[in-house]
Amino acid sequence: MAAGALLSSTAVTGRAVAATAATPVLDHQSETAYNGQTYTDLSARAGAVKDLSAGTILVTFKTTNRAQAMTLLSASDPTNTASNITLSISDGALQFSARNKGVLQQNHMTRTLYDDGQWHTAAVAVSGGRTTFYADGRPVHSVAPGTFFSKISGLTSLNIARNVDSDHPGGEWFFTGSIRRVAVYDQALTERQMATQSVRVDVADFGRISAILNSDTPATWVVTGDSITHGALWTQGWRSYVEHFQERVRWELGKPKNSDFVIDTGVSGSTTSDLTAKFADRVSAFSPRVVSVMLGTNDVATTGIGVAEYRANLLKLISSIRALPGPAIPLLQTPNPVNTGTWPGRAALADCAQTMRDVAKQQDVVLIDHFAHWTNEYGSTPPARLLGDGLHPNERGHLLMAHTMIKGLRVFDPTSRVGSLTIP
Repeated sequence: MAAGALLSSTAVTGRAVAATAATPVLDHQSETAYNGQTYTDLSARAGAVKDLSAGTILVTFKTTNRAQAMTLLSASDPTNTASNITLSISDGALQFSARNKGVLQQNHMTRTLYDDGQWHTAAVAVSGGRTTFYADGRPVHSVAPGTFFSKISGLTSLNIARNVDSDHPGGEWFFTGSIRRVAVYDQALTERQMATQSVRVDVADFGRISAILNSDTPATWVVTGDSITHGALWTQGWRSYVEHFQERVRWELGKPKNSDFVIDTGVSGSTTSDLTAKFADRVSAFSPRVVSVMLGTNDVATTGIGVAEYRANLLKLISSIRALPGPAIPLLQTPNPVNTGTWPGRAALADCAQTMRDVAKQQDVVLIDHFAHWTNEYGSTPPARLLGDGLHPNERGHLLMAHTMIKGLRVFDPTSRVGSLTIP
């Protein structure tokens, strides 16, 4: 990603990844814009896929709107009301469903969302009784069973951007956006093979965080830092960014994610040196799966902590997090910029933010770049309406940071209460 990008992962276009070549049995490569009524009929190629009992469906796409059901690829029996196997986007989520003569064989969705208007490569790989969802070269969800084309009878209709059945001979579940490629393989691609077919490849940790968000297994998230993460005083009684994130994960993502725990161990005044010294108390004691670290605002104003020590401390924290059972996954977040006219001792905060970016890139760590987002949006001096005292985000600043974090982790829903919340 370009410096200052508002994303949490390193996306690489055209990355060369050594992997055993796999030849698709169907490979439609033609970038086409679909308007919610148009489609591409591949029914003449239905015979190439209808007997496959295992394999991979892979699609490169970008959306231009949100709908409850938008088909990427669907094979169906057009004489039946409910016989189809379909990979689709549903309210931003990847959905894979299969029905045979009205009997539901499989219907699974991700909680991570891909309707952000960017190019993504999504896939489902079916083998050994399991279905694995991939997004941008990384596995993000794995479920049983593993239903593929051969389990559905009468598959003579094959379409990009629509599904066809006897009640909808003209089609339903139309796609809006662009689809660049649709491919079907007669084998379940490996992660390395998937990366070679993707328009972008997320860092591995991003895939692991996505898998945690998509899993029904409870996970503990530790979010740590200084007074900004602490949410002390300046939120004026409103939720901090950590509390907004907790609401999004533990309530809005639905059961059983309400058994996840989001623990805020931010301590006012903290530096990276403080956290390394108190790591056992503030991080490892909670057996986390994901550990978010946002620090730097105090480091830059503390005698004895220069850029070199700040960098060394970040590297030590990343190593300590990855050494936790699981292993745990580090997540770095740059702090917000401050009004340096009011806080001249923080004038070098931009250097800390750049150091954190460099460390994240070097260590393949997921990064939420609040500093870049604010400076790209507002310039070198953040608006007073986002800050309580020129340094600490107020309730509006925390909501902005929450939205940035949630978007960066691909679970932002603009129709949800957290996603649609505004503060006057």
